[in-house]
Amino acid sequence: MIYDIRHVTRFDYGGAVKFARCNLRLQPIDWPGQRVEHYALHVSPAGRTHPAHAEAGLAHVTRLVVEQPVRQLVIDSRARLAVDRLVPVPDASDPTLAEIAALARDSRDLSAAGPATYLYPSPLIPLDRTIADWCAKDLAPDRGSLEAGIALARRIQREFEFDPAATLVDTPPHEAFAKRRGVCQDFAQIMLTGLRAAGLPAAYASGYIRTIPPEGQARLVGADATHAWVLLWCGPERGWIGLDPTNGIWMAEDHIIIAVGRDYAEIAPVDGVVLGAGAQEMHVSVDVAPVETAA
Repeated sequence: MIYDIRHVTRFDYGGAVKFARCNLRLQPIDWPGQRVEHYALHVSPAGRTHPAHAEAGLAHVTRLVVEQPVRQLVIDSRARLAVDRLVPVPDASDPTLAEIAALARDSRDLSAAGPATYLYPSPLIPLDRTIADWCAKDLAPDRGSLEAGIALARRIQREFEFDPAATLVDTPPHEAFAKRRGVCQDFAQIMLTGLRAAGLPAAYASGYIRTIPPEGQARLVGADATHAWVLLWCGPERGWIGLDPTNGIWMAEDHIIIAVGRDYAEIAPVDGVVLGAGAQEMHVSVDVAPVETAA
């Protein structure tokens, strides 16, 4: 599948912003099953951009500096990707969770793609015994890694309610868990808490998922949104397997990865420092369009 993606972020400021320095993580990474064919970034009305080093996680980072007064800033990111990713099928030969944990502990790969990097709690996803005990029901050490992973993702999807009004971007996992409601970021963080508590290497994936309109209705341009899910390392043969607890499904051809990290803070699409007075409003529009149906 070939996708054209457009991600537009608009900031409206109550007063003139005299200086801004931001990190943009909007260019999708190449990852098994997906390849970036083209990428373009446009910032208006002004701004200098240059590549920057990713301090953590797997991401393409662009540094944006605005040095003239602005009341509005528009960041327009466009990409074309080829995605060819099959739905995983659990197999009796898959390593068990106990074997995965041991392999990860023994790994000498300390890169941002190595399993050892994702074994431990992170600033936004601390260890929580209540969540760990709840997740442990699906994470018996002798259970196959893929079978256990999808079972936990599906239980989160069944027992939690998607409710955008229930949480904020900085809501900690224990609060969303207590409410049994939230959004994709909350469900991914809850699942990551449980997996890491069981000694398993699990990463936070940020990206997009294609939305399919009801039969007979046209796609709504700009109605898609950024999405979050979980990557579980399932040994050197299987590698990283994606699990989507919001929808109770595998990462497959409808998922597109932008970046991978220990938690959202490492791979936020936009962060930085803005100097100015007055309130700020942010508006985001995302469109994920298969090329054969793109306008």
